[in-house]
Parts: sequence; C-alpha cells; structure tokens
Amino acid sequence: MTKEHAGRRGLPPDRRRKRTAELLAACAACLIPWTVMLGLTLPSSRRVHEWRLAWVGFDVLLIMALAATAWLAWRRSRSVILYAHATAVLLICDTWFDISLDAGTEDVWMAGGLALATELPLAAFLIHRAHSLIALLPWPPAHLADDDTAGSRTEPVPDGETLPPGLRAGG
Repeated sequence: MTKEHAGRRGLPPDRRRKRTAELLAACAACLIPWTVMLGLTLPSSRRVHEWRLAWVGFDVLLIMALAATAWLAWRRSRSVILYAHATAVLLICDTWFDISLDAGTEDVWMAGGLALATELPLAAFLIHRAHSLIALLPWPPAHLADDDTAGSRTEPVPDGETLPPGLRAGG
C-alpha cells in the first residue's frame, strides 16, 4: 500500500469506512436492550425542577443552529450541508418532545399545529436543500484517489446547471 493510498491513521479509505459502519451498527445494537429496559422501568410521569431551563436552553440551541446555517448559506460555505442537516434534526426533535410531552393535554393541539405549519416543513426544506447541494458536488472529490469512492455515487450535474463558485472543483 502506497503512502498516498494509506490515508489517515494508516488505514485505506475503504477500511476506515467499514470500521465506521461497524462502530455505528454496534452502537445501534447496544442501544436496543437499553431502550427496552427504559421502556419497562421508567415512570410514566415525573416532576421536573428545571423545565424552563431545559426548554429555553433547547430553543437557544435551535436559534444558534438556524443562525449558523443562515450565515453559512450566506457565505456559500460547503459546511452549510452539515449544519442544515443538524438544524433539521433539532427541529424534528423539538416537534417530538413538544407533542409527546403535551400528549393528553389541550396543549397538544398547539404543538401539533406548530409542528405541521412550521417545524416539520422547515426541517424537510433544509434536508431537501442539503441533499440538492450534495448532488451538485463532484464525486469522487478531486483530492481523493480514483479508487476511494467509499461505495457512493451521485448523479452528474444536469445539463444547463452549474455549480456555485464555492462548490466548483478547485474553487
């Protein structure tokens, strides 16, 4: 194995990809018994002392994620793809907790309405835009060896479409 094909930590790219996939699969498998145990042992209700802090803190995190995504989009940074996905996940989590924690109360209708009118559409929009940007990226990237595709393929850029300047190879 030549040095240029060795990559970081001396492992070939396909082996790094495989090890990452194995680690994630092991984590998912280990989480199954933990989740079952929680489902069987956690109380159905609990008094929370820092309720306001938890929700305001989460919303501050969501504001920061939205602002960072907007800033990166404004700068035409490739990093916007990651931030858009992370922000979408936070929006989906916010929806889940709003609805599940308001279940059984009349507040669930407001939570559901906000989820359907704002949070879930915005999350879907962010995921769609991030995937649209991914499709415009050249694959494999120019800095990778020809055999380092990690099993991924993207469609070529359609005729008539161009890459934004920040996403052009070498740009």
